[in-house]
Amino acid sequence: MVRNTQRKKQFAGRDKSWMNFNRRVLEEAADDSNPILERVKFLSITGSNLDEYVEIRLAGLLQRTEDGHTELGYDGLPPQESLDVLTAEIHDFVAAQYRCWNEQLLPELRNQGIRLLRWDELKGEQCSQAQAYFHREVDPLLTPITIDPAHPFPRVLNRALCLAILLRPKRRSSGPAVLGVLTVPRALPRFVRLIDSTVPGGGWDYVLLQDLIAQNLSGMYRGYEVLAHAAFRVTRNSNLYFEEEEARSLLESIRSELHNRRKGDAVRLEIVADVHPEILDKLRVNFELDESQVYRADGPANLARLMFFYGDIQRPELKFPSFTPKQLNLSRNVTDIFEELRQRDILLHHPYDSYEPVVRFIQRGAEDPRVVTMKQTLYRTSKDSPMFQALTEAATSKEATVVVELMARFDEASNISWARSMEDAGVQVFYGVVGLKTHCKLAMLVRRDEDGETRRYCHLGTGNYNPVTARFYTDLSLLTSDPAITEQVHMVFNYLTAHAEIDDYKPLLVAPLTMAENFLQLIRRETEHAAAGKPARIVAKMNALLEPSVIEAMYAASQAGVEIDLIIRGVCTLRPGVKGLSENIRVRSIVGRFLEHSRIFQFANGGKEEIYLGSADWMPRNLFERCEVVFPVKDKAAKARIQDEILTAYLTDTAKARLMQEDGSYVRAKSHGGFSAQEFLMRLAEGKAELTDIAKSAAPVEKTKAPKPEPVAAPK
Repeated sequence: MVRNTQRKKQFAGRDKSWMNFNRRVLEEAADDSNPILERVKFLSITGSNLDEYVEIRLAGLLQRTEDGHTELGYDGLPPQESLDVLTAEIHDFVAAQYRCWNEQLLPELRNQGIRLLRWDELKGEQCSQAQAYFHREVDPLLTPITIDPAHPFPRVLNRALCLAILLRPKRRSSGPAVLGVLTVPRALPRFVRLIDSTVPGGGWDYVLLQDLIAQNLSGMYRGYEVLAHAAFRVTRNSNLYFEEEEARSLLESIRSELHNRRKGDAVRLEIVADVHPEILDKLRVNFELDESQVYRADGPANLARLMFFYGDIQRPELKFPSFTPKQLNLSRNVTDIFEELRQRDILLHHPYDSYEPVVRFIQRGAEDPRVVTMKQTLYRTSKDSPMFQALTEAATSKEATVVVELMARFDEASNISWARSMEDAGVQVFYGVVGLKTHCKLAMLVRRDEDGETRRYCHLGTGNYNPVTARFYTDLSLLTSDPAITEQVHMVFNYLTAHAEIDDYKPLLVAPLTMAENFLQLIRRETEHAAAGKPARIVAKMNALLEPSVIEAMYAASQAGVEIDLIIRGVCTLRPGVKGLSENIRVRSIVGRFLEHSRIFQFANGGKEEIYLGSADWMPRNLFERCEVVFPVKDKAAKARIQDEILTAYLTDTAKARLMQEDGSYVRAKSHGGFSAQEFLMRLAEGKAELTDIAKSAAPVEKTKAPKPEPVAAPK
């Protein structure tokens, strides 16, 4: 019991923290200061976030309880108790999602002339359009099934929209009802637009695809009376389990698991709220689910699909204003990126700075005959990635090596496709170190320069090599020819392709070899500086904080007087502001227009400040189970930009920041004029703001935990 209580005092619950994060996203959907289509987008994101969490984290907890595990979690609870708490939290969250949709977003959409209509609201002309669409586009793709001894229950795909139909044979009207199942093809949009000829431009009227199909069930089930129907989705366990041997067998294992994943056990049933009890009973029995695993949908059964509206409705006034990233300008009299990098490092902050220089860096390497070798890691990328094209073209004239991460969750299939295609083009493709995900973001070009010297030029980043997500993920890129950094990047590639380890990768921090201990040393160094009366401060920005050893080191630093500011978008199990434990630690989360994805680590170091960037969060998986790289920023101008522009803006945000409290809950920052870091950084990139605007628009950062404003309630 002592240990249980101690863990609760020191660590916030991981699952509660994640649910709090998704509630912060839901708050953006409920925030009427955001344009309505952006609010719909935020609600859609909460749905896709929850989908992934259920099929990975909730499924994992179910596995642990079924396997008899009793180890305590971050919150001091055993798996079964954590599962019960999480399940109740998810049910409450789903109810909040649908309240937001029905009570806030749908009415506002109607106010803007965008209507999701019930079938009985359709005009005669719209009914005809809908039926014509059904017979032309939908009916040919449907396969109605009736469950009987000759037709067992079909293997329902993970998260596929389905209809369950309660049927009674007309020839045996007194017999028991039977169940029909219809899987809706994923290729079809879940919302069907209907033109209203009385409205200029045709209006923006839609009907749910599931409602359209339901109107035509009698035609598909001739000989049956349709008693009731209900749209549903099943979420399955999507954890991957396989034995990793050598790279080629790893590729085949992943291919096999992609097939097996579709056969995972059901862990959640989402079904329309007004489902007929007999339909629900039959589905629960078939999927072997108890009542706690059934989630009622008071609206569309898949909220993630609401993203359709954002893309389909061409109404710019209902979205965030367009933004044009700043383009990189080379120094005067410099015409080549390589000459520029011999003079200085280049720091880019995406999406405020265009991602095009990173793409061009890779493309230039492929085109330039002086570049003799190219190496790059790929974790996630877009389907039409220019990176892929450049690397395949490079293989025709130089050595091109790519380390592909096959286990990038939910991107395995596309990564396998890229790997095969690149191998066919002559690229040397490796799959990293067995047992570890390759998550570092590295690219290296080896060039014989005009002066006869052979130099390495590198890109190191915090985000994926994906030009599409670079438009709405905040990330940092460093382009450099610094010999100390580029030599160690070379050594990291040797580790990835040959498992050739060295004792020290400084100035890089490399997981799983040196990073965890290096970070702990940096935190302890700040503790020593504080004890000696020297400047001691830590500012760290990341996606998540979970690693107990790092948290305990920061608690010790706080108690020694180190001021610590953490900017953590998602899960955080550290508890800030606890008397005698973490009084000098503040945690804030920023959820806004862009997804905060950059990782920044700043250490005052007694007045000799150090700043690191990288791909790793302070989580066990990043520090011990992945190949990660964190790298220093040496250039004075780049360091000043991170300190004075980026971190200062985030730490003074009062519009989109939420402050973490002792108990793990979050409240909005007390507003001092509503300064938004993301808005400011956009205006700065467009030349419409100056650094001094931060001080003018926002109050100074508070050195102790913020006073508790009224908690932000879930949408009602």
